[in-house]
Amino acid sequence: MKNNFKWLLFASVAIVACSDEVEEKVVEAPITPGSANFTTYVALGNSLTAGFSDNALFIKGQENSFPNILATEFAKAGGGDFKIPFMADNLGGFQSGGVQVPGFGTRLFFNGSGPQNVPGVPTTNITASIAAQGPYNNMGVPGAKSFHLAFPGYGTLNPYFGRFASSATATVLGDAMAQNPTFFSLWIGNNDVLGFATTGGDGTNPITDQTTFDQAYNNLVTTLVSGGAKGVIANIPNVTSIPYFRTVPYNPITALSLGRGLVPNGTQEQQIAAGTAAIYQLNSSLLAPLRQILSLFGQEDRIVLYNANSSNPLLIVDEDLTNLSAQITGAAQASGVPQLVALAPFLGQAYGQARHAKQTDLVCLPTSSIIGTSAGSPVPDLNRFGVSFPLQDVHILIPSEQTAVLNATTAFNNTIRAAAEANGLAFVDANAIVTQIASGGYQSGGFLFKSDFIFGNTFSLDGVHLSPRANGLVANKMIEAINATYGSNFRPVRLSAYPILYGVTIP
Repeated sequence: MKNNFKWLLFASVAIVACSDEVEEKVVEAPITPGSANFTTYVALGNSLTAGFSDNALFIKGQENSFPNILATEFAKAGGGDFKIPFMADNLGGFQSGGVQVPGFGTRLFFNGSGPQNVPGVPTTNITASIAAQGPYNNMGVPGAKSFHLAFPGYGTLNPYFGRFASSATATVLGDAMAQNPTFFSLWIGNNDVLGFATTGGDGTNPITDQTTFDQAYNNLVTTLVSGGAKGVIANIPNVTSIPYFRTVPYNPITALSLGRGLVPNGTQEQQIAAGTAAIYQLNSSLLAPLRQILSLFGQEDRIVLYNANSSNPLLIVDEDLTNLSAQITGAAQASGVPQLVALAPFLGQAYGQARHAKQTDLVCLPTSSIIGTSAGSPVPDLNRFGVSFPLQDVHILIPSEQTAVLNATTAFNNTIRAAAEANGLAFVDANAIVTQIASGGYQSGGFLFKSDFIFGNTFSLDGVHLSPRANGLVANKMIEAINATYGSNFRPVRLSAYPILYGVTIP
């Protein structure tokens, strides 16, 4: 009995000791802010800051935005409320008079084969103000460029800011500073380059010039720190590495793809046969004659003949090429071939700067929906975008345009890093992270973030904006930078708490 009692006593002590050890392992040090003050946190930026996702702004995306994730963690070290200018629903987009406003469609969801707009009419009125319920801590404004944040009356130009701007003449920066922020995040500059890239560098949305960007950015940072606030800023990725430019191949034309358009309800064999016939006809009636004409000027390599047994490149306009419109028209007229003589003016106009795409060309994501469709050509037989009629500047980012994007991104990022160093701010090298994501993947929190469209963990269904899980990754990288700069000890958030895609309905 004594022996049994001894063993029982020993076991009890052992259990208590083990329990103490378990408790010691799970006890974590309290969160402390270090030298930063998170009482009033404001987030400034563009759509990435706002929580824009799947080509729309909606409640769940706003809730899963990286600033809201940060604010939740900041609350553990004295952070106050973080107010968001929520949209009215999880559809996204705007309505006016009960009708969806063009250009502000509902969010995308994955329907099993590709992105599709969620059905329904948005309930967020494009002219209704929610300023009276402000001020708001998330000052991210979709579409904003660097110089827009201090532009008086920007809300009259941008409905996303217009709905929560404090007045018709308010600035994003002014409304942020009116809250006397103690801490801020600033992620701005993407749109200063992105708009140029997504329009194929066609001139309708130019890259912000360096002087304007430098003045705008330095003014933002100088103003934000003027009251003693600390903060975290991030640079901008090279946007040419995102799925918007890396999903559609330069050479998607095959006998099968052409045949699907010609015989949509036929068997695969029938479609291939129809596509093969179309390729032979295209070579004989357009591509071979064009090559022959261009050979007179040493430019026959602009055009290649299609092969029915392989993938073939898109036909595109390259504004960097010497314009041979007059030469092509003249050569066609002088050929003596009735068909070429009749088409001479059209051939010169349509193909003067045309060539077939190469691997170095980037095709914009929306271009996938128009390849092979009607191009509005006056010649019915030469009326298929990317096949018999060249895709236009807006559809393609050629190498010189990619270089312009890269050069501007590098210069802007130098300005951003210099501002961080000059003001002792936490800094996140988002460009390096996205570069790694695009070149093999970035491992974090048990997940591999890649740039694959739809299922790469990183990007939403518009191929530009972040997935919910990637917002968690951004929050963690900012937390990491904040801890290193200010001596705080915030712990990373659990990335598994955030999905990569939203369904057609959101609970």
